[in-house]
Amino acid sequence: MRNIFKFRLWVLTLAFMSFTWPGEKAITVYLVGDSTMSQKAIKAYPEAGWGMPFSFFFNPEVRVDNRGQNGRSTKSFLKEGRWSAVMDSMNAGDYVLIQFGHNDEIQTKKNATTEVEFRTNLKRFVSETKSKKAFPVLITAVARRKFDAAGKLEDTHAVYSEIIRQVAKETKVPLIDLDRKSQALLTAFGPEQSKFLYNHLEPGEHPNYPNGVQDDTHFNEFGARKMAQLVLAEIRALKLGLADHIVSKDK
Repeated sequence: MRNIFKFRLWVLTLAFMSFTWPGEKAITVYLVGDSTMSQKAIKAYPEAGWGMPFSFFFNPEVRVDNRGQNGRSTKSFLKEGRWSAVMDSMNAGDYVLIQFGHNDEIQTKKNATTEVEFRTNLKRFVSETKSKKAFPVLITAVARRKFDAAGKLEDTHAVYSEIIRQVAKETKVPLIDLDRKSQALLTAFGPEQSKFLYNHLEPGEHPNYPNGVQDDTHFNEFGARKMAQLVLAEIRALKLGLADHIVSKDK
């Protein structure tokens, strides 16, 4: 009986914590970007986007709506109506975390954008978010794991990340330089240990990847959490209002 009582008390406590008084509106944080932040299907596990653990670090006053999608660039996100869907549901006081670059910069991809297009699309995201009295935050593309023969990490997003930095400065919006922060993290881990952040599996190690996988772009659960921690640390450092709703010190 005592255990049943404790269980019911726990359920009631959770219900009370998630309750918002009439008239109160939860802040929605929209994650807009590509596969490195997106919610993964079960068939992709243990691959994980950093937006997945990110959503668990806020109190009940914040709702994280992860709209990140595999393979998307600024161009395809607009063309497919994904951005208009975000705009339709966005309210004043919400946050929009915008991270693109991985698919925009590879010119052999059908969704690639020129440097001019990329800049134009980013500015559109920012201006339209501001028009709804919401808060845009630009994020540079998270680093790929690519070390040269000497063991030095290569900067694979140099051009498009710099465009994001410039647009953030020109539009006077907060910038989370996840490219540089994640590069520093990978450098600290080194060429071999950094594999533990990404979706690297030996044949037979996981049923979703019977032949194994060596993916230096997408994270495993540990890597996704480490990247989410970098984003959270920058939200605090920038003193965004959203930081007041983070419930974990995130060790």
